[in-house]
Amino acid sequence: MTEKNISGEQYFTANPNAEHHYQNFDFDLLGHELHFTTDSGVFSKSTVDFGTRTMLDALEKTSIPIGKVLDLGTGYGPVGLTVAKAYQRHVDMVDVNERALDLARKNAQQNGVAQRVNIFKSDVYASISDKYALILVNPPIRAGKQVVTAMLQEAANYLQDGGKLIAVLQKKQGAPSAQKNMSLAFGNAKVIHKNKGYYILESTYGTNTSI
Repeated sequence: MTEKNISGEQYFTANPNAEHHYQNFDFDLLGHELHFTTDSGVFSKSTVDFGTRTMLDALEKTSIPIGKVLDLGTGYGPVGLTVAKAYQRHVDMVDVNERALDLARKNAQQNGVAQRVNIFKSDVYASISDKYALILVNPPIRAGKQVVTAMLQEAANYLQDGGKLIAVLQKKQGAPSAQKNMSLAFGNAKVIHKNKGYYILESTYGTNTSI
């Protein structure tokens, strides 16, 4: 994930105090046109970032287990809302950024998927108690290695048997290292898609998935 410092603060803080600057745009994701409202103090406020788009495209290259999905670090919601709309899955969408969560709720309503999503605050997995079929994460690299590693390795504690973690990272920002961390936690980790330096990594949780 590549991010910019927003008005001197990072978007992964709990309560960004950057002056509001709302924007609206439409974007086609997985064959569905979605409508987004964004604001200052959130990641990629002007468009859906390339890493997110690449990760969503990669979902068509893998099987998705039956069950609930977790969008970890949802921002204003492009990943979770797209999965809810395109795959008609129930999605828990979490973030530490209160402003982003408010936008995600608004975007869920205007895209007609509010009944299929549950949007709430969580600092990484702190407020998570369920087990998921799929966890999707575009980690905030500038939050630091400790946060990124926790997002990837602790996912194993929140997946049902056969559940998957799918993450997107740029090669130059640590995709090979992330793959090693995922392999340590899961016993397996593979690259399922690459595009312009972005790697989509996948690990599967379960007793018979080690390589």
